[in-house]
Amino acid sequence: MSYHKNILGTIGNTPMVQINNITKDIEATVLAKIETFNPGNSIKDRMALKMIEDAEKDGRLKPGGTIIEGTSGNTGMGLAIAAIIKGYKCIFTTTDKQSKEKVDALKAFGAEVIVCPTNVEPEDPRSYYSVSSRLEKEVPNSWKPNQYDNLSNSQAHYEQTGPEIWEQTEGKITHLVVGVGTGGTICGTGRYLKEKNPTIKIWGIDTYGSVFKKYKETGIFDKEEIYPYITEGIGEDFLPANVDFSIIDLFEKVTDKDAALMTRRISREEGIFAGNSAGSAMAGLMQLKDKLKKGDLVVIIFHDHGTRYLGKMFNDEWMFAKGFYDKKGITAKDLINTTANGELITMESSDKIEKAIDIMTSLDISQIPVTHDKRIVGSISENQLYAAIVKNPDIKSNAINSIMQPAFPFADISTPIDSLARMITAENPAILVRDFKTDKTFIITKHDVIKALC
Repeated sequence: MSYHKNILGTIGNTPMVQINNITKDIEATVLAKIETFNPGNSIKDRMALKMIEDAEKDGRLKPGGTIIEGTSGNTGMGLAIAAIIKGYKCIFTTTDKQSKEKVDALKAFGAEVIVCPTNVEPEDPRSYYSVSSRLEKEVPNSWKPNQYDNLSNSQAHYEQTGPEIWEQTEGKITHLVVGVGTGGTICGTGRYLKEKNPTIKIWGIDTYGSVFKKYKETGIFDKEEIYPYITEGIGEDFLPANVDFSIIDLFEKVTDKDAALMTRRISREEGIFAGNSAGSAMAGLMQLKDKLKKGDLVVIIFHDHGTRYLGKMFNDEWMFAKGFYDKKGITAKDLINTTANGELITMESSDKIEKAIDIMTSLDISQIPVTHDKRIVGSISENQLYAAIVKNPDIKSNAINSIMQPAFPFADISTPIDSLARMITAENPAILVRDFKTDKTFIITKHDVIKALC
């Protein structure tokens, strides 16, 4: 008989599938490594099991212990599956930008899930990094894998993913394309492949709002690069230990919109139900297609399954609300050009409320994005200030962060005006528009929309 003793035996040995329709204009052969065939439907099963097994060997994880980790969902799933088989409990922290499907999936495997705010720095006590670290200290007999800095992560891919790709391509691979989050997949796999053939190019796909690309190209960790983004599974606002920049030959950034649209194209044009990071990686590859030639063999990693994004990229209403559908007519770019928007006016979270009042009054504006070390972390509005001061006039001497609200959502400069109108609500009285070509950010309010339509 042929069978596995438990579900962990099915991890790895995932298939490779040729991409045909999306890449029809590329002379190179493009193969996708479909990691959804792992039991947790993502590539994270590989490193989750490896981290647990290594921790068991050196005594960091003891029998009956509790695994505590900050996760976007997929690593948590891998840990939860292994924990069931091995007899551990799981507590996971995640961010409020992750899809509901991911959170529900973790709960389905018996894990406790704590949702934390996205738009805070890693060191902030509310961040999902900080909360998981605090819980590790408070919960007896607990262990935090720390997938970002735990080198068992990249080692799992060095031992498994790299050799699989080398064998499946018979050593003919010329390029590896991977979305970069923790860095474990691209660096572990890339290290193995480069040891086999140093000429193989390793391309990392990054997202706008993440620090990776600029750090690779300049060596500068630029906090001004950091701002909220929608794409899940890739990009970071810090430098994980698993990201070995010497292995990655170049980074390519992909917008939230292009990643979302490509995610949908993969299922509709290739019949492969893959997640958001696959869409980003595929879009990044298409942006780099001029670097490819006939005879090249490209392998692209499809990290996880599309079912985890049914409420997002595969939901028409969500796509429309985010301005990701292409429509004819006025766009955010037109509004920026016609409303004389200049450089974005922001305030530091430590500034006094009375300063915000003075700026709003003198410049005749009704809302201001709030930053911390030049990173947009929140917002304040005229209505909010009015309500706070009426309730307590003495609050004027307090810092803005005592009353600030969540950061305004970001939209691509090509977003159509009808989508912008839907994005502007009572909770979000303004939209931040990013022009990636000029690297500038602008603000659009309901008054800008009304003016353009009238």
